[in-house]
Amino acid sequence: MNPQLDGSEFVQLYSAYEARLRGYVQSLVPRWSDADDVMQRSNLVLWKKFSQYQPGSNFFAWACQIVRLEVLKFREGAARDKMIFTEAFLDAVDEHTVRRSDELQTRIDFLEQCVSRLSREHQELLRLCYDEQRTVVSIAEHLNRKVDGIYKTLSRIHLALYSCVSRRMAKVQP
Repeated sequence: MNPQLDGSEFVQLYSAYEARLRGYVQSLVPRWSDADDVMQRSNLVLWKKFSQYQPGSNFFAWACQIVRLEVLKFREGAARDKMIFTEAFLDAVDEHTVRRSDELQTRIDFLEQCVSRLSREHQELLRLCYDEQRTVVSIAEHLNRKVDGIYKTLSRIHLALYSCVSRRMAKVQP
């Protein structure tokens, strides 16, 4: 292993990018179960090759190169499957995903900031809706409110968050 790197460095970097890497794999592999298999194999290869990672460079881009090779290996093994994408398609998705991943992470960061500026009541409504995945009817019953009122409030919250993120993105985009 690179003397500048240790296992905790890998865990820290991998943890920070795991969701993005999983999204990347899922964009290239049509079935969730296959994507999970590719992800598991990729994790092992990432760990084994971590000594080749250059500290301070873009971990996500480095990991995507390795993951893409694992996707190609998977495709070779599943060539008889009718749902296999062409190499040109994979190249296009790969380029788009890596290029847009930083923008997506910026949007996620801005969304978290915008949500934190909402009232506690609105944050709780979002938590019930998205973290607990409750239905609007269930939320209305829980909060002793009308269903239409919940829909209207959610609509206003969504619009406020969209506007907040859009304003912040406009400041960072050329």
